[in-house]
Amino acid sequence: MSSPSLLRFKRSVVALTVAATAAAGLFATAPAARADDAATGAPVWSGLDARGYNGPIGAPGTLIQKTPLAGSVDLTGASSAYRILYATTDVHGAPAVSTGAVFLPKRPAPKGGYKVIAWAHGTTGLGDDCTPSAQPRSDRDQEYLNHWLNQGYAIVATDYAGLGTPGLMNYLSSKVQAHSIVDSVKAASHSGLPLSKTWAIVGQSQGASAALNGARRATEYSRGSGLDYRGVVATGTPANIEHIVWQAGPGFPPVALPTGLNVYAAYIWAGFSDARPDLKPLSILTPEGRRVVNEARTRCYPEMRSVVEGAKIRDWFRKPVTSIPGVQGALVDYMSTPYRGYDRPIFLGQGLKDMDVPAPSALSLYAQMVSAGQPVELHVYPTQDHSGTVLASMKDSTPFVARILR
Repeated sequence: MSSPSLLRFKRSVVALTVAATAAAGLFATAPAARADDAATGAPVWSGLDARGYNGPIGAPGTLIQKTPLAGSVDLTGASSAYRILYATTDVHGAPAVSTGAVFLPKRPAPKGGYKVIAWAHGTTGLGDDCTPSAQPRSDRDQEYLNHWLNQGYAIVATDYAGLGTPGLMNYLSSKVQAHSIVDSVKAASHSGLPLSKTWAIVGQSQGASAALNGARRATEYSRGSGLDYRGVVATGTPANIEHIVWQAGPGFPPVALPTGLNVYAAYIWAGFSDARPDLKPLSILTPEGRRVVNEARTRCYPEMRSVVEGAKIRDWFRKPVTSIPGVQGALVDYMSTPYRGYDRPIFLGQGLKDMDVPAPSALSLYAQMVSAGQPVELHVYPTQDHSGTVLASMKDSTPFVARILR
C-alpha cells in the first residue's frame, strides 16, 4: 500500500473508531457533570440592547458600538470592561451582527498593548436571555477568566451571532462560531483600547469546538487586519459528534442519556433546522420532538435540563435522520471540528470523568490530528469531569499560552 493510501486508510480507521467509541461513551448512564449552569436572570444589556438591531453592518470585524459593561456582569479581575456590537457573518453567509465583552487587566498596559485572549464560551442556551455578556459569569468562569486577566492578558469574549442579536444562535455551527470569534478580535482592535495585535483563542465545551474552528480559520478570516494569531487552548471538545447525530431516529437505543447530552441534542437539532430548512429537518420529528426543539430555541441551559431530563431521544423522531437525503454531508459541513489545516499550536485538555462530552470525543480528535501531522499536544485529567477540567488544565495551559504569545 502506497504511503498516501496508507495515510487515508489510517484516517478511515480512526473515523470508524471514533463513531463506535463515542457511541459507547454516549450511552453511559452515569449522572452527567453539568456544563456551566449558572442561574439565568433578567439580562443586563449595559445600554446596548441589540436584539432588534436593523442598522448598517459593514464588513466583518467592523466595530458598530461600544459601551461600558455594567458592574453586575463584569469580572472582578478587570480594571475596566466594555460591551461591543460588531459585524460578522451568519450561517447563510450573510452579513450579521454579534455582541461580546472586552475585559482589561488591572496591571498597566505594556508597550504595544495587552496581548489578547479570545474567549469562546461553553453552552448557555440559544435564547437571547442566555447571552453571556448580559449575565453574571459563573463562579468557575469568574475564576478562570480572572486568572488570564491576572496573567496580564486582555479578554475579548464573543457571545456568538444570534445570542442577543437578530436570528438564532446556530449551536455548534463551525463557520458561524469561527467568524464570531475572529471578528470580535478584529472589532476590538478598532476600539481605541490598548490592545496588542497578538492573540490566542481559549474555549471550553461548545467553546472548544468554536475555538478550534476559529483556530483553523483565524489566519484566513483575519487576513489584511494586521492581527497576529498564535494558537489555541480547547478543553472538553465535542468532536466527531456528527457521526452520532446522523444515527438518531426511532431505532436509537431505548435508553435515557445523561441529561446534558439530551440538552445538546435538542440544541443541535434546533440550530441545524434553522441552518438547513431546505432539508426539512423538522419533518422527521414526532410531536414530542417538535415540542423539545421549540423549547430549545429559547430556553437557557438550566431550564432546558428540566425539559429533557429522563427523555429518550428515539421518542423525538418518527423517521431516521438518514432518511433525509444528503443529511450526512450537511451535518459535517454544519458542525464538524477540523482535524487538519491548522497553522499554529493546539492544546487539547480532556477529563476522563467527563460525561457531558465523553472522553472518546476529544481523544479521537487528537488521534486524527496526530495522523494528519498537526501541531497538537494532549493533556488528560483522569479525576476531572467536564467542568472541573477547565480549572485543572490551568497548570498546563498557562505556560502553553505564555510560550505561544511571547
